[in-house]
Amino acid sequence: MFSWLSSDDRRKKDPEVFQTVSEGLKKLYKTKLLPLEEHYRFHEFHSPALEDADFDNKPMVLLVGQYSTGKTTFIRYLLEQDFPGMRIGPEPTTDSFIAVMQGEVEGIVPGNALVVDPKKPFRKLNAFGNAFLNRFVCAQLPNPVLESISVIDTPGILSGEKQRISRGYDFAAVLEWFAERVDRIILLFDAHKLDISDEFSEVIKALKNHEDKMRVVLNKADQIETQQLMRVYGALMWSLGKIVNTPEVVRVYIGSFWSHPLLIPDNRKLFEAEEQDLFRDIQSLPRNAALRKLNDLIKRARLAKVHAYIISSLKKEMPSVFGKDNKKKELVSNLAEIYGRIEREHQISPGDFPNLKRMQDQLQAQDFSKFQPLKSRLLEVVDDMLATDIAQLMVLVRQEEVRRPAQMVKGGAFEGSLHGPFGHGYGEGAGEGIDEAEWVVARDKPMYDEIFYTLSPVDGKVTGANAKREMVRSKLPNSVLGKIWKLADVDKDGMLDDEEFALANHLIRVKLEGHELPAELPPHLVPPSKRKAAE
Repeated sequence: MFSWLSSDDRRKKDPEVFQTVSEGLKKLYKTKLLPLEEHYRFHEFHSPALEDADFDNKPMVLLVGQYSTGKTTFIRYLLEQDFPGMRIGPEPTTDSFIAVMQGEVEGIVPGNALVVDPKKPFRKLNAFGNAFLNRFVCAQLPNPVLESISVIDTPGILSGEKQRISRGYDFAAVLEWFAERVDRIILLFDAHKLDISDEFSEVIKALKNHEDKMRVVLNKADQIETQQLMRVYGALMWSLGKIVNTPEVVRVYIGSFWSHPLLIPDNRKLFEAEEQDLFRDIQSLPRNAALRKLNDLIKRARLAKVHAYIISSLKKEMPSVFGKDNKKKELVSNLAEIYGRIEREHQISPGDFPNLKRMQDQLQAQDFSKFQPLKSRLLEVVDDMLATDIAQLMVLVRQEEVRRPAQMVKGGAFEGSLHGPFGHGYGEGAGEGIDEAEWVVARDKPMYDEIFYTLSPVDGKVTGANAKREMVRSKLPNSVLGKIWKLADVDKDGMLDDEEFALANHLIRVKLEGHELPAELPPHLVPPSKRKAAE
């Protein structure tokens, strides 16, 4: 069956040669990892086999949250247009999974048709049956945002009495399937509704091991006063700390992600800054997509190796003839001890093992006699892939990044806040005075001149030592003051004239007010006497 494994050791020493990262991932998976997964029935326990579309598809963003937290409105806000199948309301309105994707013509593709399309990465979802497929659609429409990413809208997570009504399919398992394949998971919370229902807790557990993809949005924050917002933010962080069991705090973005006027505009600047941070994070997804797929393949390979050790250990312990049922019960109940033994024998991190309780539940329905013993060659091939081939692909990832122009999500809401006077920070900090004919520093120059002439200028310039004594009064660290000096010393003569000194003090004020310094001096801040020389 695995005749390709019988090749000589030279194949193991020589790394594979690939033209693209996507091609490399597909080949490595099919030839090196898939045989191990099939031999130890990995797909029955963990995740279905990957297909070409899983490696070729655009980055995907998964939106998760309780009903009425603004998931569908968030998509509408990003796209700046309605999409087919969109329904918005205060009660649970989205009762389906909706994959919002690029298409030449607006329309909806139902779930049963979607899972037979080899070009879409959803074929393995047919395992969840008709109850799910009747609640799964693809909304296609032409939109510039969707040329770079796809967005998955999910049904609102239920609370109270509503969560007792069965959905007819394993909601948490479907979310886990998506979590393995998406590039970003955004959890949305309503600023008025931070309670964590039972179903929400199950969902968070299903998303475990994907915390690196997770971001949190505290939505509808414009509806509460600043003092209340501080308390809500604190309560949310406390709740998340109990659910997401990681030492690092999950990044929380605060804002109001819809196109209506802010009800309480006091925190407009905060919302703008948070929105820009979130947009930058989403815009980076196409650029980091290959790296994410590589990372997910490595995680999958590590889990597949551990799974092989577990299955082969159970096979080894099983009697050949009598007492199989009793031995199976004993092995399942003592699975924690087997985990410990495998961890010690093979030097495996405890974090690489699957969830103990879930594995025990899955093993109850399995026939241990059909399990396979340990086949070292299969594991050696995967180890070789991780040690050699993955390193080659990492180099190729960097090369592709250099060859291709910067890939970013464009269009929709991403365009509105990038250009013109409504771009983040426009007219503030170092951008102050950008539209004015007069040099903005001239407003406060008389005050700076008084200080300048106390520093004993020679030929109209103060030395670096004298300027330093004045600049350190700001109490800014030397690294920041050094950058300010570099920006202010426009003619690079190691001294400051009165205009350059005023500019240095202006930049100190910009930094003290909490703004970032520019990497290069903007044209509107260049002193008037230096502008002709600069041209």
